[in-house]
Amino acid sequence: MGTIKFPSKEEREFTFVSFEMNDVLIPENLATLTPPKVNGAKGVVLSGRGPIWFYCFLTHFYHPTKFIATYDPRLEGAIIVERHAPEYNVGSVLKC
Repeated sequence: MGTIKFPSKEEREFTFVSFEMNDVLIPENLATLTPPKVNGAKGVVLSGRGPIWFYCFLTHFYHPTKFIATYDPRLEGAIIVERHAPEYNVGSVLKC
C-alpha cells in the first residue's frame, strides 16, 4: 500500500479533512488506516478522490462528530450527509 496523507484545517464550525493517495487503495488497507483525530464538538468536511467505500469508512470513523459533510467543488461547498445537531440539515450546503 502507498501512503495516504490527511492534511486537515481547523475552521470555526468544522474541521476540513482532505486525503491524498499516491497509490491505489485496496479494501484490506482499511484495517491499518488511522485518520486524524478531530474536535467532536465540531463537524467534519471530507474531501479527496477515492472509492465510495473509503468515504463510507471515513463517515463511520467520524460518526461521533456534530456533522459530516462531503466537499463538492462544483458547488463550492460541502453537502451535509449525516448530523447529530438539529441546527444542521442533511442535504444542506456549507460554503467552504
